[in-house]
Amino acid sequence: MKKKILITGGFGLLGQSLIKNLNREKVEIYLLDKIKNKKRNKFLYLSNPTIKIIHGNFNDKNFVVKIIKNKKINIIFHSGAVTQVLESLYDPEKTYQTNILGTLNILEAIRKINKKIKFIYSSSDKAYGELRSKTYKEDHRLDSIYPYDLSKSCSDLICQSYAKVYGLNIAILRCGNLYGPGDLNLKRIVPETIIKAIQNKRLTIRSSGQSIRDYLYIGDAAEAYILVMKKLLRSNKKKQLLIYNVGSKYNLKVITIVNMILKHMGKTFLRPVIKNNSKQELKYQKLSYSKIIKELNWKQKTNMEEGLKLTIEWYLNNFKYIK
Repeated sequence: MKKKILITGGFGLLGQSLIKNLNREKVEIYLLDKIKNKKRNKFLYLSNPTIKIIHGNFNDKNFVVKIIKNKKINIIFHSGAVTQVLESLYDPEKTYQTNILGTLNILEAIRKINKKIKFIYSSSDKAYGELRSKTYKEDHRLDSIYPYDLSKSCSDLICQSYAKVYGLNIAILRCGNLYGPGDLNLKRIVPETIIKAIQNKRLTIRSSGQSIRDYLYIGDAAEAYILVMKKLLRSNKKKQLLIYNVGSKYNLKVITIVNMILKHMGKTFLRPVIKNNSKQELKYQKLSYSKIIKELNWKQKTNMEEGLKLTIEWYLNNFKYIK
């Protein structure tokens, strides 16, 4: 019997890549997203009859219950969230309602409907807060303060609580900065740099450009999610809690990434404007990801040069849809 999978935030960068990877499996996929702009997303899945698209909001508790019951969902990938740091700073209430209460709605639905449903939560390296050692490890304390970061910390801890207290089957993945083809969150550094370069405009960096992050190609991240899903499915345990960091060997400054993109596009003359007026961001982050390599044999397959090349090509080919 086919597994029935629900992906929240299905039009997002991670949601798209999960669907591409899951299409290799014998599954039935339901994509949940609040986006209704068909023109903007027609190059994604609207022409793919195997993907069932549900428009709606997981902040609506009754709506979530109805989907899980009616569609007989077995597995949930929860990647939907308010993801923009700047948006979170301007509107923390919306961020907490969506990222924390939205996650809680799904967990409560699982608890009441069927505790055997596998729930895979998309956390973040930002859930850890300031780095107090060379790298974050999975047992590192979650100690963030900024709205987006804290929303991920809280949801992460709530997921852990539901696994331990209510016996749910839960996996939590904490990834670095994801990039790749199809990212419609155009305020992220990679797509924004590419779009500005296509338009022959200079990028404005609100920070100093010196903050350091792990950068991971989206296809490699999606493969980690699939491996974790398979581990959940293989186990006969009534309750499970799996936590993995998914990091990258590319631990780079923002300005380095920007310059790499401009070089690839032959636009190095478009030197970015550095405002240096954003103080509410973590300066340095680095994930230790030895656990997922050891336990699941996960590998980072896409190098930075190839990943950026594929990403730039996608925006050049699809620019008319995202202007």
